[in-house]
Amino acid sequence: MKIKILVDSTADIREDWLTKYDADLVPLKVVWADGTSEDDERDPKALIDFYERLRNANEIPKTSQPTVFEFLQRYRSAEQAGYEGVVVITLSSKMSGTANSASTAAKEARIPVEVFDTKLASSVNALIVRRARELADEGKNPKEIVETLQQERNSKRFQALFYVSDFNYLVRGGRVSRFQGFLGTMFKIKVGLWINYKGEMIPFDKVRGKSKAYELLVEKVNKEIPFHSKVRVAMIHADAEAEAKELLEKLKEHYEVVDESFHRTGKVITTHVGPGMCGFGMQWLVE
Repeated sequence: MKIKILVDSTADIREDWLTKYDADLVPLKVVWADGTSEDDERDPKALIDFYERLRNANEIPKTSQPTVFEFLQRYRSAEQAGYEGVVVITLSSKMSGTANSASTAAKEARIPVEVFDTKLASSVNALIVRRARELADEGKNPKEIVETLQQERNSKRFQALFYVSDFNYLVRGGRVSRFQGFLGTMFKIKVGLWINYKGEMIPFDKVRGKSKAYELLVEKVNKEIPFHSKVRVAMIHADAEAEAKELLEKLKEHYEVVDESFHRTGKVITTHVGPGMCGFGMQWLVE
């Protein structure tokens, strides 16, 4: 069965992965205060430019999800290209209505469409795209692929952890209290965040300095995936590549990292977490 994978842009997936795993990107949008909007894209030069514009912006832009019609267009394009089914990978429905748009559009599709609400976000969803393609190559149909992904997610196979360097981006987005944000800014504190099994982004601790931030994330992921496990890691950063490389080395001290990749946060994720964010998505390869 010829299956197309669609993934929303908050997966922060690299352009070469889209080609490699026969996946198409469905972009969310960033909407500036003057009403202008732009797609959440994957071109590295465009992302670096966006980080700088965001740093200098007087007002943080808003973000918007793809419409039902946009998803339906993608389903029809897949059908016209000869695909017999579609699997859609979306960020957590606790963070966006993207999964709902995709599911609503699926009711009008003429080929089987299955939507997987990962209850996650950012680069871990790139790993899920990779896993979905592996399952498709094994001969599974869209429903079987999503059922397997759900089982693996429920078994703690996929984790997303990161820290932010400027907590005010989350504050201004209305996700945490202003008092917490004030402290994070005043004392240069890095705040660790984890996406829990309900799909909620949870601040779990805060420390001073990047070295302690690395330790914070490593200790947290160990509560979900045991040390010395075999894992794939998708490092993620918003203009903090050196920190992402250092964090990866810390992970390698405790895990058997069989595959590693580096991804930049897209415009939508960066709007919410701010430049300086660093972290990883991890897939536990249970034998």
